[in-house]
Amino acid sequence: MPILHAVQKALAFVPKDAIPLIANELNLSVAEVHGVVSFYHYFLQERPGRHVMHVCRAEACQALGSVALEAHVKSKLGVDYHGTTSDGAITLEPVYCLGNCALGPSVMIDQQLHGRVTPERFDALVAQSRERI
Repeated sequence: MPILHAVQKALAFVPKDAIPLIANELNLSVAEVHGVVSFYHYFLQERPGRHVMHVCRAEACQALGSVALEAHVKSKLGVDYHGTTSDGAITLEPVYCLGNCALGPSVMIDQQLHGRVTPERFDALVAQSRERI
């Protein structure tokens, strides 16, 4: 796991070509390394957009409106989860708890946590992110 985290930190994703190299160095099968990369949503297998947005899908956020927010986010960005906007600016990812349950629904943008996100607030956050490109 620490090696995969380091690769992701350095490259922003874990390239498919890296998996056999990592497996060989750790004396593991390619299937074992691929299994870890594909199991954990944190590990991206494709180069992400310039900004990565995570929308919390955990029960507490759902109780506070994340289902409606999720629909708005997908419509606004024009992508589904694991997708990247056509301009390459934003990759949308699901997450199953950001630990911000009392302030849901929560969104994380480039490792910055935002709570009580409404559709209007999300639109403003997207605009700010696009300005930072």
